[in-house]
Amino acid sequence: MGFTRLLLSLLLIAAPYRAAAQQTETPLVYAAASLTDVLQQVAADYARDRQKQVRLSFGSTATLARQIEAGARADLFIAADEEWMDYLEQRHLLRSGSRTSLLGNQLVLIAPASSKVALSLQRGVSLEAALGKRGRLAVADPASVPAGKYARAALGALDAWQAVKSRIVAADNVRMALLYVARGEAPLGIVYATDAKAEPRVRIVAEFPPRTHPPIVYPVALTARAQPEAGAFLEYLAGPAARARFAAAGFTVLAGERAPTTSGRAHEP
Repeated sequence: MGFTRLLLSLLLIAAPYRAAAQQTETPLVYAAASLTDVLQQVAADYARDRQKQVRLSFGSTATLARQIEAGARADLFIAADEEWMDYLEQRHLLRSGSRTSLLGNQLVLIAPASSKVALSLQRGVSLEAALGKRGRLAVADPASVPAGKYARAALGALDAWQAVKSRIVAADNVRMALLYVARGEAPLGIVYATDAKAEPRVRIVAEFPPRTHPPIVYPVALTARAQPEAGAFLEYLAGPAARARFAAAGFTVLAGERAPTTSGRAHEP
């Protein structure tokens, strides 16, 4: 009994220290896969400039949003579209007033660097010849992933979706779609311009006209359960060092703009 009481006493004494440690854990940032390279650079700059660390977790915006909904202990979320951020905001899973529009991007058609294919993305464009008899079009999953949804909208606006929808290879995220083309497993793919810039094994065939799809915007927000240290990194993302990194990577910098919200509009991605 003496040992048991001693053990209970030690556990009670240690409890407040464990709680304090949990409150000061390194902030965890959930971010769209297309931000992988540049955000790693920004996090390294932050560690050097502020002597503080953040942990980064990348994936499909849809997957990350669902994980936050399920209770994942993310502190900051950077999505690749407004809809999934709306989804979390409508469920009161974001810190009120913390949401802003961080970045913009462009949608492009890519091919392996050695490919000679040339196409103009105009209404009625045909991709079948460039795909060949068995070739597939690498796209992030159009059912849920932002890059895939943008791609479907753009192809639809060009009257090209019906002809290629059975030729789609749906990737888990945009970086996987990029990889399919980079490895020569798909003769064409649709990704963001920044993805193509980061991968020397592909080249941009053409840019989709902006009018063919919704604006590509990356909103950022603290989660409802974010610890205070996450706010410091959010502030850093809007600062000059991070803005320079984003611009060099090819993003349009929107940091500081209040993101629109569709509160009141029914939405289920």
